[in-house]
Formats: sequence, C-alpha cells, structure tokens
Amino acid sequence: MAGTTTTSQDTDAATDTHASTEAHGGDHGGTGVFPPFDPATFGSQLLWLALSFAALYLLMSKIALPRIGEILEVRRDRIEGDLAEAERLRQKTDQAIEAYEADLALAKKKAHTIAEETRESIRKDLDAKRNDVETDLAKKMATAESRIQTTKTEALGHVDEIASDTAHALVTNILGRTAQKATKDAVAKVVKG
Repeated sequence: MAGTTTTSQDTDAATDTHASTEAHGGDHGGTGVFPPFDPATFGSQLLWLALSFAALYLLMSKIALPRIGEILEVRRDRIEGDLAEAERLRQKTDQAIEAYEADLALAKKKAHTIAEETRESIRKDLDAKRNDVETDLAKKMATAESRIQTTKTEALGHVDEIASDTAHALVTNILGRTAQKATKDAVAKVVKG
C-alpha cells in the first residue's frame, strides 16, 4: 500500500498543478485559439476598431493634417518668396553687370578720347616747336647768307685793290720802281675785260 499511496500522491499533485494552471492561466474558451482570432471576441474587436479608426480619423483630419497643410503652405510660400527674391537679385545683378559694362565702355571711350587729344596736343606742340625752329633757322640762314653776301661783296670790292697791290708788288720786284696809279689802271682794264 505504501507503494500505491506514493503513486496516488503523485497523481494528486499532478492534478493540483493542472487545476492551478487553468485557474491562473485563464480560460481560453477551451479551444486554444489566439485571442484576436477568437470568434467570440469579434464583436468587441470590431467595435474598438471602429472607435479607434473614428478617433484616429478625427485626430488626423482636425489636428494633424491641417497642421501639416499649414507647414506645407508656409514652406511653399517661403520657396516661392525665395525664388522671387532670387529672380529679383538676378535681375539686379544683370542690371549691375550692364551698368558696369556701359561704364567700362564709356571709360574706354574717354581714355581713347583723352589719348587722341593728348596725341593731337603733342603733335600741335611739336609742329609749333618745329615751325619755331624752322623759322629761327630760316632767319639765321638769311642772316648768314646776308653776311656771306656782304663779305663776298666786300671781298670782291677789295679784289681790285688786292690785285693791283699784288701786281704793283710783282712789277716793282721785277722792274724796280713803277707808278702805283699805272698798275691800278692796268688791273682795272684787265678786270673789265
């Protein structure tokens, strides 16, 4: 009996364990089905699905989506404003470039005009100085020619006298004494032809 008692106690212990597991583990409807797929809870699950969907829909449509729409609108407006500002700045830059190119062309034209005026002024100055030098040289040449002519005329005026003095000296050396008047007359006669 002792052997049977022990066996009976083991069986009672196993039964107690099974009973306590059922009490603590809950009743699964006795079918062992996963609770969301249990047909007994479909009604409450559908009700909570509808309530959750309605709450989420109201939350999204009244709060989240308008807020997101506002954010997107603000971003779109900011982007459009930035694009408009970029276009305005591009046009302003284009105008600045055109003004710069116009100023540069004007400066080049002024520089060319100034260079031409300076070149013309230098040319006129050189022409005036050349004319002054040529006039001065012409006066000096005229004065020199006049002096040369005067010296030539003087020299030619004294040629007769020099020739007669030379002839007189030669005749005196060769012949002895001669009259100076006769020598002068002879020289004048030869010169005239």
